[in-house]
Amino acid sequence: MKVVAIVQARMGSTRLPGKVLQDLSGKSVLGRVVERLHKSRLINDVVIATTNLSKDDLIVEECRRSSVSFFRGSETDVLDRYFQAARTSRADIVVRVTSDCPLIDPGITDETIEAFLHGEADYAANTLARTYPRGLDTEVFSMATLQRAWHGARQDYEREHVTPYIIEHPAEFRLLSVTGDCDFSTYRWTLDTSEDLAFVRSVYSRFASGNVFSWREVLELLEREPELATLNHGVVQKAIR
Repeated sequence: MKVVAIVQARMGSTRLPGKVLQDLSGKSVLGRVVERLHKSRLINDVVIATTNLSKDDLIVEECRRSSVSFFRGSETDVLDRYFQAARTSRADIVVRVTSDCPLIDPGITDETIEAFLHGEADYAANTLARTYPRGLDTEVFSMATLQRAWHGARQDYEREHVTPYIIEHPAEFRLLSVTGDCDFSTYRWTLDTSEDLAFVRSVYSRFASGNVFSWREVLELLEREPELATLNHGVVQKAIR
């Protein structure tokens, strides 16, 4: 059973263009996401799903420099891009992570994969009922589930955001919510604005280069230096529709 993490990435972010290739302690943001996913015990391969637009040639160049697999597809129909990337990589199980999560924690990702594997679910995620900081988001689903969504999704937002069709059809899909013991959902560890970039750069600067530090270590850092969390505290999360 092949577990493939598919990371969607593009240069055309509306709030922070080119954010995935911004420098983060000597590597790109995308490189940091891949680095952390490679520490997973359960992921067999990591694939970057980018677009066919010429401006995303830069992402392809980054993948080639780093020897990371990639797939190119539609800019707007991200569900199709995901499906084709998963099919090309011969995935049995897909782990969805976005490239704006440079603090993604391989341990939390593995917990979500394990919950999926043992929970008799079609879809498992730590985003259905949030207890983890935003930026540790992990969704896991079977190839069969992805294919059903690919066939069934008709609305633009369902195609653009990959998993809404699955989440909004609980009668058709068995959904499993993965939660932690405590609620840390007020923390924002994702990357969408210049304020977010200042935050994640500050976090990375506190750790040795190349150290894949855990989310618990970031929590401890914020307890010692609570002012760091104020760097992006006022950022409003974009709605998916």
